[in-house]
Amino acid sequence: MATTDKNLDTTRVGLSRRRFISISAASAGLGFISPHAKANSGSELLLWRGDALGAQAEMQIHHSDRKEGERLITLAVAEMRRLERQFSLFADQSALLTLNRRGALEAPAPDFVALLAQSLHFNRITEGLFDPTVQPLWNLYQSHFAQREADRSGPHQEKVNAALELIGMQHVAFNEDRVAFSKRGMALTFNGIGQGYITDKVVALLRENGIERSLIDLGETRAIGPRPDNSPWRIAIADPARYGATLATLPLINRAIATSGGYGFRFDAEGHFNHIFDPRTGLSASRYASVSIQHNDATSADALATAACLLPLDKIAALINAETGSEAHIVHHNGQIEIIRG
Repeated sequence: MATTDKNLDTTRVGLSRRRFISISAASAGLGFISPHAKANSGSELLLWRGDALGAQAEMQIHHSDRKEGERLITLAVAEMRRLERQFSLFADQSALLTLNRRGALEAPAPDFVALLAQSLHFNRITEGLFDPTVQPLWNLYQSHFAQREADRSGPHQEKVNAALELIGMQHVAFNEDRVAFSKRGMALTFNGIGQGYITDKVVALLRENGIERSLIDLGETRAIGPRPDNSPWRIAIADPARYGATLATLPLINRAIATSGGYGFRFDAEGHFNHIFDPRTGLSASRYASVSIQHNDATSADALATAACLLPLDKIAALINAETGSEAHIVHHNGQIEIIRG
């Protein structure tokens, strides 16, 4: 093999529909409809499986030259790991953890500054509902529900209010030389945009190296071209209420799709408190079972899906109309899907 990464599987594969659905239902809320193992054009399918920012991830690379395909997977994985060292909340020495611990980060990497700029853009166009400074709320709820016999109604309102005082992109100053918080105790999370950003960077790398037909799922999904038989990739929207089940399938060519929903992570057994926080109130998203956004790039799809979980339908429609190329598939709690196209 051309790489030592233990997660690289470059055998010819025919993956089951159930396998893809189960992977996605556990992470991003999407499942793949499996392609043919051998493309009609004669290219081989090389598959990598692993994780990206804590979510299960897969790359399907179609290439006529097996060794070159293996080399490109190696490059893609290296790029993904490079960016994880900047954006991860779990990697011990990541740039993000350094910022959260110290309140400042000197000489940030260009990608770190670029992702902050993207975050600020989406913060502004969603009127503050997309906000990566909500990490203090996550810390509060995690600490509360980690206690034995924790109050099932959640943290005391005074503690929620204290966390809310630390939230707001206006309290984050950044440029190419430095990132700094204006309040002690602030913290960032890129969990609502980072996977999309990494997906776009990997797609750009693959395209620069001649890849024309592949599917990349690094927590959010983006298609490069059509399938080898020139048909669209088929992406399934998972049923949040039934693990492994799907509600609909969508065609995807040169587009990205991201799904957000409170079912992805819950602090309490009843599911009243999840990881998508309203930065105005400190409460968790509950309007919809899930929201899937299609867009031309995965960064935008990721951020917009996160914010849309907190928006009423008319606001989602306004946002979709303002974002060229976007489309929303909203799963209501009764399982019905509402589609909003720009």
